Amino acid sequence: MIEETHSEGARYSKICHLLGISRRTLERWKGIGIKDKRKGAPKKVVRKLSEEQERAILITCNSLIYRDQNPYEIVPDLLNQGSYLGSVSTFYRVLRVVDQVHHRSNSNVSQYQAKPPERRAIGSNGVWCWDITWMARDVKGLFYYAYVIIDIFDRSIVGWAIHEHEEVAHSQALFTETMRKHQVSHIAVHADNGHPMKGISLMAFFQQLEVKVSHNRPRTSNDNPYIESWFKTMKYKASYPHCFASIEHAREWMAAFVNWYNHDHQHSRIGYVTPYQMRSGEAVALFAQRNETMQSAYQQYPERWGSRALKVWQAPQEVVLNPDSAENRLAQQSGAK
Repeated sequence: MIEETHSEGARYSKICHLLGISRRTLERWKGIGIKDKRKGAPKKVVRKLSEEQERAILITCNSLIYRDQNPYEIVPDLLNQGSYLGSVSTFYRVLRVVDQVHHRSNSNVSQYQAKPPERRAIGSNGVWCWDITWMARDVKGLFYYAYVIIDIFDRSIVGWAIHEHEEVAHSQALFTETMRKHQVSHIAVHADNGHPMKGISLMAFFQQLEVKVSHNRPRTSNDNPYIESWFKTMKYKASYPHCFASIEHAREWMAAFVNWYNHDHQHSRIGYVTPYQMRSGEAVALFAQRNETMQSAYQQYPERWGSRALKVWQAPQEVVLNPDSAENRLAQQSGAK
């Protein structure tokens, strides 16, 4: 309208005065356009999902398959199927808008404690951790005892047993059968400080097989975090019975749970694949599929990432039990001097 009026003979200064704008504003509009860049002005966000895309995320999260899983589990599973709806943070943002994000744990956040000398695992059957947990019976005050061994690299349960008493003989029998089954001998084993973990016959058995043995410090269960975390996963499972009618009942439930955990549970610390997929090497192909799907999605919607790099899915190359801190190393060096 301004240009049309100017072409008919009106001066720019008079037109601007009539419209209530400065001549400088008119020059700026000519140079950079009339887009409103003021703070708070409506803007088009190229990364913003459409209503249809947000609705697809909500439908997926509330579907029968995924309604009991969190976005950290849903996103990699969709990538396994060749589908990309958005990142984990996008899922949480969409769910938060409709008030579908709630803290469901009734436990306190664990506190950090200093760790003893570290153990490093760069592959399966490198470092095993084990412990014993109580499983309540239907008679108050009586328990069954679950002996469980976990491989810290792939998080798989390599051996377990349930008995009515804590005895060194049960520990030795479990390790004898487990090491024979997996055909290993020269490994590192970390355990608690209890008598079943430090019995003379068990220590002699380990020494014979040249097994490196380490134990928790007294009253410091956090020195053995992998197995303790697994016990929490077991006992916070919705299907976990709070008491067992018989030892057969306990063994049947444990067998089913270990099978689910090893073959169906998507573990967050190994890239949301199952322990069996990690142990067998299937995880490599799954990570490749996810990366290919992410790359395809990036080529289709590059504006969603902007300057950010694509997430690369890959298996952990090393797992450290009780990592040694710089402070501990300096203290040890000073003590040696």
